[in-house]
Formats: sequence, C-alpha cells, structure tokens
Amino acid sequence: MVDMDDNFTKNLKTLIKYSSGGITSKVLFKDDRDNVTLFCMAKGTDMSEHTSTMEGTIYVIEGKGVFTLEGKDIDMIPETLILMKKNAKHSIRAKSDTAFLLSLHK
Repeated sequence: MVDMDDNFTKNLKTLIKYSSGGITSKVLFKDDRDNVTLFCMAKGTDMSEHTSTMEGTIYVIEGKGVFTLEGKDIDMIPETLILMKKNAKHSIRAKSDTAFLLSLHK
C-alpha cells in the first residue's frame, strides 16, 4: 500500500494474479477518503449482490464479465469504466478471468 505523500507508479498487469476458482484482492491505496483495490476474479466466480457506503468507479483491465448495477447488466470488457453511486446494489460475475480496479471515495 502507498501513502498519498509518495509518488506511485505501477504497471497494473504485473500485479494481476488469479486464484484457481477464487477471488483475490490487493489494496493499492487507502486513506480516510479514498480506497483503490485491484480485484482478480477467476472464471466462473461471482460476488453476490451488495452495496457500498461510498461512491465508486470500476475500471476493467482485462477479461469478460457482467456487472449488475441496480438491476441493469453491464458488460465488463477491457477499458470499461463504470460509475456507481453510494448505496447502489450491485453484483459481479466473471465469464473469464477478469481483473478490475475498484476506487471508492467519499
């Protein structure tokens, strides 16, 4: 994890690591206002419907999946950016190994 006072540069592709049949996450940055986490979801995994107490953005790095936001399915393909309001119901299903950044902010 990095402190905001530091400069931070990282090739995200070098951080992507999939777990066989599982989901991994790595917090890249966190402070009292922001949280940036890299998620790697193995093919066939999912995250059941839940909400977040913060607004968020999801940026798909690689893979293919479905992000369901407030009942609407959004294709997760590379370079897709999804904006999510605070307390929005959402779930995720990975159709192939899928990596994305989740940035939460107050």
